[in-house]
Amino acid sequence: MTDFRQDFLEFALARQVLRFGEFVTKAGRQTPYFFNAGLFNDGESLRRLGDFYARAYLTSGLQCDQLFGPAYKGITLAAAAAVALAEKGHNLPYSYNRKEAKDHGEGGIIVGAPLAGRVLIIDDVITDGGAKRESIELIRAQGATPAAVLIAFDRMERGRGERSAVQELQQEFAIPVMAIATLDDLLAMLGRKAELSRHRMAVMAYREQYGAPA
Repeated sequence: MTDFRQDFLEFALARQVLRFGEFVTKAGRQTPYFFNAGLFNDGESLRRLGDFYARAYLTSGLQCDQLFGPAYKGITLAAAAAVALAEKGHNLPYSYNRKEAKDHGEGGIIVGAPLAGRVLIIDDVITDGGAKRESIELIRAQGATPAAVLIAFDRMERGRGERSAVQELQQEFAIPVMAIATLDDLLAMLGRKAELSRHRMAVMAYREQYGAPA
């Protein structure tokens, strides 16, 4: 496991983006931890988050021509990743979509660079995969190629079926879905940090009950 994954989880913990306790997921499941990327909500945290996205992308070895951020959360995330990549010598164009097409001015549904080549979709998490499916179809409709999806955290849990939303998206569109960190990375951190070890059994039990097969 590369260091940036552990650094990211510790950063998320410090910003209370990652918390432990008793929570309820959107699917109605009782969960012992919660990850809310919306709490990366100031300039410094967004700068660091963009750097983690850039490091995850560069570590993957994937080659892309452009970044795309789905409205709305993905807009700032793609922009932050684009800045971080430029600082590392990889200056990529980026764009995002409007929820509704604009019929005046420059018009259209895409803002920023025209979609072209191999496009990396950047977002925070995948819940049911709906927004990512829309992004993939939009990119294809513009004549570009969806190359991969990069999210902040993968909970690695089942959706409505046996597979996770990440696995379903990978199978449906035959593209990789990557994450800065995953639930397995979180379990590794809980095993490493004595002050957090009390949460490990509860998270492991949740993984056993709701986890998708590897």
